[in-house]
Amino acid sequence: MSEDHSNWNLDWPRALGGAAIRADFRTEPEDFVVDELAAPEPAPVPGESEHVIVQVRKRGANTGYVAQQLAQLAGVQSKDVGYYGLKDRHAVTTQWFSVWLAQKPEPDWQQVNDEEISVLQHFRGLRKLRRGEHLGNRFQIRLRNVQGDRDAAEAVLAKVPAGVPNYFGEQRFGHNGGNLDLVNRIVADEEAGKRRRIPRNQKAFAMSAGRSWLFNQVLAARVEQGNWLQVIAGEPEEAGSGPLWGRGRNPAGDEQLALEQEAMAPWKPWCDWLEHCGLSQERRGLVLQPQGFQARWEGDDLILNFALPPGTFATAVLREVAELANLSASTIK
Repeated sequence: MSEDHSNWNLDWPRALGGAAIRADFRTEPEDFVVDELAAPEPAPVPGESEHVIVQVRKRGANTGYVAQQLAQLAGVQSKDVGYYGLKDRHAVTTQWFSVWLAQKPEPDWQQVNDEEISVLQHFRGLRKLRRGEHLGNRFQIRLRNVQGDRDAAEAVLAKVPAGVPNYFGEQRFGHNGGNLDLVNRIVADEEAGKRRRIPRNQKAFAMSAGRSWLFNQVLAARVEQGNWLQVIAGEPEEAGSGPLWGRGRNPAGDEQLALEQEAMAPWKPWCDWLEHCGLSQERRGLVLQPQGFQARWEGDDLILNFALPPGTFATAVLREVAELANLSASTIK
């Protein structure tokens, strides 16, 4: 069993020379603006569709809360509301939702409008929206009160478009690594022969966190070895990749397989548990390339604009640029 951790080290190795500046992050929700890159398809015959597509701008509200409000207004269950992905609470985000009305009349969507939620548009759509089916997300991020070596920061910024390590962000692991603590407890119970019933959503968080942690271990090892941008011998993909652990044979060749096994060796009980959960072996790219990356200075603030594909994290980009004082941390639930 891996050792028990009261404090998880989520400070993964940086690859572009180290963060040369420090900055305040998320002082205001408007400092972190996210727009979904998506165009849900309208129904050919609106009157015959049971799904309504609703575009929402939210401020200081999480995705689950918005989905709950839409479900309550429409008189449907929460499971009848779909969306492409979870969006940060301490931010201003534009996001698409779907609501399955069945034979219910369509409500006045503007009734949900308040300081946190604004409905931008709505129309009848073909089907329920599902996680990860959109094109990605566009970000506009303001880092405030920047201190440090701007010339060195400019050198790092110039390298970002070529790619950054595709780490899973800290939010995947829960507040203070709480989701990782949950994995440890579950695995310890399994090893002790205890079969405790775990709520489905908690188990899903644990599986996701466990897989993400193992991937980050492999990626961190590749960054430390300086070969994270390379396709090494035995690579099963066209570009560098790491394992999302589960059942089945690891398709990596001998050299890469040895590297991955060494990085994950302290976490073998986690690997065994993930296999027992029924997850299948998958791969994830090691390199994240922000699209349309731009950086500009406004006094002591640095503004960054870029787009990322689904399933990736803006914090993977930000951490290469700056040491961040996350001023929203005490307000995020």
